Amino acid sequence: MKKVTLHTAATAAAILSLLISLFFLISGNIPGSGPFTIAFFLFLALAFRGNESLKGYAYTILIFAAVTTALHYPQHFIQWGDFKLKGLIVPLLQIIMFGMGTSMSVDDFVAVVKNPKGVAIGVASQFIIMPTLGFFLSGLSGLPPEIAAGIILVGCSPSGLASNVMAYLAKANLALSLTITSITTLIAPFITPVLMKFLAGSMIQINVVNMMIEISKIIILPIGLGLIFNKLTAGKAEWLKKMMPLLSMAGIAMIIVVITAAGRDSLLTIGPILIVIVLVHNTSGYLLGYWSARLFRMPESDCRTVAIEVGLQNAGLASGIAQKLGMIATLGLAAGVFGPLMNITGSLLASYWHKRSPETEAS
Repeated sequence: MKKVTLHTAATAAAILSLLISLFFLISGNIPGSGPFTIAFFLFLALAFRGNESLKGYAYTILIFAAVTTALHYPQHFIQWGDFKLKGLIVPLLQIIMFGMGTSMSVDDFVAVVKNPKGVAIGVASQFIIMPTLGFFLSGLSGLPPEIAAGIILVGCSPSGLASNVMAYLAKANLALSLTITSITTLIAPFITPVLMKFLAGSMIQINVVNMMIEISKIIILPIGLGLIFNKLTAGKAEWLKKMMPLLSMAGIAMIIVVITAAGRDSLLTIGPILIVIVLVHNTSGYLLGYWSARLFRMPESDCRTVAIEVGLQNAGLASGIAQKLGMIATLGLAAGVFGPLMNITGSLLASYWHKRSPETEAS
């Protein structure tokens, strides 16, 4: 009964906040609409949490609340005292990667031996489809080189942790999803810099060796420490496994907020174009990933896995790379837009597939 009451109250508050926000916008008072737009997203997330069929989208709505806050009040997310908040991006990514390492073991990679075809197709599709799409879309975008190169950077990044959650919700092959994510993440320090040099070298200066070293610091080192921690504790740190997903979600949200605040002026200028480009990039990844698996006659559940692994990128890692290159406000913009959008499209796709059994579709 309490849940229904909370859901109803939150829904009413969300509608009221939206109406007030629209009133300020129509009146031309954009700053005045800010607090009510933020309140709308917060109440909407609360309302979604109170609905069993919608609560999976609550985190995405919170991301929109965070992005809206950063757009209206960027000064609070650029610098605190003498400390520039963009310095948090890499440490947050390392914490997320450490958490990924604690959930992995050597046994996880036995799946590569058991299902080499699925893993090979998934990994190859990831590093062929999205970088190629990013290259062509960046050329068509007409955006400044440093911003356009960010589209390629997102495409050259591995699949993100969100893909595993979406694969589970979509009734896909979760074991295959976990393996593809692990493999693409671990080889990213070697593949991503080479792809960036080849595809984006004419747009921005790329030092392949330096990029390899920086990505290794973000990925290989923390994941390695996580694996060692998991081995030494041998299942005695269950509290950490429960806490890491929450820390990861909070970390991703903070990264998106910092990127949005840093690139606010550019985002407001070229935002609509970038949103369309990123949406095409993301959804085309799902489509081409799915049919690349279909082409090799993989089971329906595996096709869903490859589609999700290809379409969902590690936007956080792309942001970290942009930060290390000193171009978070330009090169990192595409990643800042890709993160929230892929959560929406991924949730919608997973929800659609969740209601349709892979066995039924295959038959």
